[in-house]
Amino acid sequence: MIPVIGRLFSQRNVDILIYGRPLHNRSVTFIMKSHRFVRQAERNEMSEFETHPMLMAMAKLDLWHAQIDLGKLTVRYMEHQNDKGDKAQLADDFVSQELDYLDGKREKPIDKSQDVVLYGFGRIGRLMARLLIERTSTGEVMRLRAIVVRPAGPGDLEKRASLFTADSVHGAFQGT
Repeated sequence: MIPVIGRLFSQRNVDILIYGRPLHNRSVTFIMKSHRFVRQAERNEMSEFETHPMLMAMAKLDLWHAQIDLGKLTVRYMEHQNDKGDKAQLADDFVSQELDYLDGKREKPIDKSQDVVLYGFGRIGRLMARLLIERTSTGEVMRLRAIVVRPAGPGDLEKRASLFTADSVHGAFQGT
């Protein structure tokens, strides 16, 4: 699942979520915990075995510039399967039908990407930089171009950069 999620994100700007939790640049453990969260929230038996065929069906479509909640889509499919019984659809057909409005639409969210300059590299500035870098994938919407900082003592910029990569509150940086 991880290579397909990464390819959809980096090549087509398709962000795959499970109940609002982004799955790109995440570990196997995180993905499994996200599935467990859905099982607890929805009180169903959704596992990786149910979401995998849905993800593969999504990868076959010509999807671009979208956020798709794989968890909610899979739960709808499971409910649809239970309602239909013997006349149940294949996962490929269901995904194709549900995401038909996105299939083949290659238009960008905005015509020209927006350059972003961050003023400040304190706690909030580092958090904003992390979010911009982690969530912009191909950079077709927003690109972090610069971070402006005040003149400070020697070693201050290195200290802030090290806090950026390994933050005790927000964890390790998930970008590159």
